[in-house]
Amino acid sequence: MSHTHLLYHIVYGTKNRLPLIAESWESALYKQMGRIISGNHGVAIEINGMPDHVHLLARVEPVISISDFLCKLKASSSGWTRRTHQPKFRWQRRYAAFSVSESGSDAVRKYIQNQKQHHSKQTFEDEYKELLRLHRVAFDEKFLWE
Repeated sequence: MSHTHLLYHIVYGTKNRLPLIAESWESALYKQMGRIISGNHGVAIEINGMPDHVHLLARVEPVISISDFLCKLKASSSGWTRRTHQPKFRWQRRYAAFSVSESGSDAVRKYIQNQKQHHSKQTFEDEYKELLRLHRVAFDEKFLWE
């Protein structure tokens, strides 16, 4: 038996970064995302965001790749959102996923919990690029928002 504890800080936006997530139903979306995560070999630890993007901290079992995990999460949550709240809803194709140590998980949780406050000072675009730079992820800006 192997012993794993794989935590990820995951960030992705709505298609074209449109402010489609309404405050009136964002908590329902986050609960639905938590259910989807649980059904796909994961545990949602923290989910929060803004009208144009979402952050989550999740533990993912090593039986599914992070790309397959996110494909299922994004497809299921966008389908649910289109059926229940916003018929034009889509997630952007790209995402960012960063590994998180257990010792750093509290700081990431607080960061995710404070999204509303954080974005009073910084745009999603700037935040996303800053996260990529902090984690030393190379990117080409012309493909960043697909």
